Amino acid sequence: MSDSGGAMERLVASLQGGKARGIPPVERWNPDFCGDIDMRIAADGTWFYLGTPIGRPALVKLFASVLRRDGDDYVLVTPVEKLGITVEDAPFQAVEMAVEGEGEARAIAFRTQVDDLVKVGPEHPIRFEREAAGDGLKPYVHVRRNLWARLTRALTYDLLALGEVREVEGLAQFGVAAGGLFHPAVPASEIDGL
Repeated sequence: MSDSGGAMERLVASLQGGKARGIPPVERWNPDFCGDIDMRIAADGTWFYLGTPIGRPALVKLFASVLRRDGDDYVLVTPVEKLGITVEDAPFQAVEMAVEGEGEARAIAFRTQVDDLVKVGPEHPIRFEREAAGDGLKPYVHVRRNLWARLTRALTYDLLALGEVREVEGLAQFGVAAGGLFHPAVPASEIDGL
């Protein structure tokens, strides 16, 4: 990784120049790629710079607001530069869940570690992946712009407790109903192996 001198300072200065609230329109910005910066988002959602955790939540939220996924790469984008970063799993972690109702009418909302609020539905589906060892499931919820949040282990248990078996395309699937959709996790025949 190359980290040209002052990349972090330039990035912060550029981001603090605009005081607009909300998520910046990074999908419309197309600056030159300026290389990789030694920034990493660990699997637990902790952001690191030069190997040290970033301890200021406001700074992490600022960086998260300009995070974009370009293909398989994650970049921080400002109107004037684009810097590559490393993401170990998902860039966000869902740390809080609220559930209301049941079945198709069930509403589930998540809050991420950077205070994004998402309500599960067509624009914010849930997807599941197998753990690396083949045991268990890792659920994710779509946050924005092809950026996902992995649920904490405690929320994973809470979410799976809402699971049920339904037929999907002729196959019995275990999954979770929310936001008017059924989010399949695994074939029902594999439930005992989880």
